[in-house]
Amino acid sequence: MKLFSPTLCGLTMLAAASLSAHSQVSSSPALIRPETFHHYIATFEQQEKLATGTEGSDSWPWMLAQIPWFESSDKQFEEMYYFRWYAWQKHLVKTKAGWVITEWLPKPEMTDGFFGALPDATTFHVREARWLKDKSIAEDDMRYWLSPAADPHKYSTAIADAARAVRLANGDREFETSLLSAMVRNERAWDAQRDANGLYWSIDTRDAMEKSISGDGYRPTLNSYMLGEDEAIAATASEAHDAATEKEYKARAERMHGLIEQYLWNPADQFYEVMSPAQDSGIRKQKRFQDNGTAMRISGVRELIGYTPWAFNAAPIEHDVAWKQLFDLKGFAGEFGPTTAERRSPRFRFESSDQCTWNGPSWPFATTQTLTALANAIDDRPHAKDVDAAGYMKLFEAYVKSQHIKLKDGTVIPWIDEDLDADTDEWIAKDMLLAKNKQVGRGNYYNHSGFADPLITGLIGLRPGPGNEIVLKPLVRSWSYFALDGLPYHGHIVSIVWDATGKHYGRGQGFVLMVDGKTSAKRKDLGDLRYKLPQ
Repeated sequence: MKLFSPTLCGLTMLAAASLSAHSQVSSSPALIRPETFHHYIATFEQQEKLATGTEGSDSWPWMLAQIPWFESSDKQFEEMYYFRWYAWQKHLVKTKAGWVITEWLPKPEMTDGFFGALPDATTFHVREARWLKDKSIAEDDMRYWLSPAADPHKYSTAIADAARAVRLANGDREFETSLLSAMVRNERAWDAQRDANGLYWSIDTRDAMEKSISGDGYRPTLNSYMLGEDEAIAATASEAHDAATEKEYKARAERMHGLIEQYLWNPADQFYEVMSPAQDSGIRKQKRFQDNGTAMRISGVRELIGYTPWAFNAAPIEHDVAWKQLFDLKGFAGEFGPTTAERRSPRFRFESSDQCTWNGPSWPFATTQTLTALANAIDDRPHAKDVDAAGYMKLFEAYVKSQHIKLKDGTVIPWIDEDLDADTDEWIAKDMLLAKNKQVGRGNYYNHSGFADPLITGLIGLRPGPGNEIVLKPLVRSWSYFALDGLPYHGHIVSIVWDATGKHYGRGQGFVLMVDGKTSAKRKDLGDLRYKLPQ
């Protein structure tokens, strides 16, 4: 089993990755020429100098070697797709032991995580990386987080679920099963935050969600993550033919699912919410918990984290009513992305000197979780009245719109940072740090969210699975054409094409799936497609 050494020294900041033959999927795009998109990268490099005063790195060679190519009739989505890869590759570090993906821009001297690597957004990092040609990037990062060198409990996250997600995309069963014992150890370590009632407590800051309205206690986040961990470990154990571990973790998952339903669903608000901890909770022993004597009381405030159970397929269809809040003007509606707390709360955007607040600002981290959750809800019940493709597209369009910044000369450029005002699109933490002349530029190209993965698995609709079948369930409806070209999947190269007229790509009208350069499935309209991969 390949694991990271606790002592990691030496690194190469990524410019153009050299790829080993055993870990690289080699191919040329079948439909679109990568050079068509080079102008985006050249522009991003120029804009980086304007925004930060620093010359942008030449990321084009890396992109040529690594990313799947995307073209769309919606040029805002197209531009953002390439911008997010441009920003993402800045966080890729090659150590002597393998690849590590960071949250902050990587610096060897950083004490807040190895080179700036933190666990809270790890699931987003590797879900993006699983679509790269070199599968060792995602796999190495997972090995790091499950090694003694890492501190995966510094923030809450679902590490086993992330490793499982990598395997579902690249088909590498050996990679997944080799991590089983480490997954179990990592999951068991979370028992330090599990109370006698079976629920996990967490401090909102350790959920990477500080200054929330609901605060600390039994939160939908960590409890959903642990459900995801249990289910991922059970599935991995099944593939490893470890019947005892599979049985144990299926039972743990079933119990966790029941606890989330029993305690965290508020029928009055029709939403998953935070509950204050029991009197004997471990959180009261480790932190002063000031709640006027309340115990096991639901918070009574809707927060965007209430959608987390859907990200792990944990919510029953009767709870889909919660999605009405997403675009409610008194709920989470925002022109530049959803707010992290409902606007009707009297504590919405309460005053705080902290630049990182989850009491109302929009966070790309939370929006990514919500996109994943909504795609799962639609996938599970495509004809439900409270979740639909139009809502998913509306959410994604706001997400694209939000990821910009206005420079001093009035120029608007693509950008990703920390939290933002959902009504004005101003980056809150960035502006506060500038005003304080403190940690200026800290959030530049902040890697705490996803883009390529929700686009691939949501809008384009590739639903990864353990078997040899490709399943497409596209949620995009308004584009006249798009192509996702040169996408690695289970050892094959996939291209997914929509051409409403048949004139853009010259391969006929309709929705087409190509595998290894050959047309494998087709239909005239945008809808579900399935294809069994050759063995």
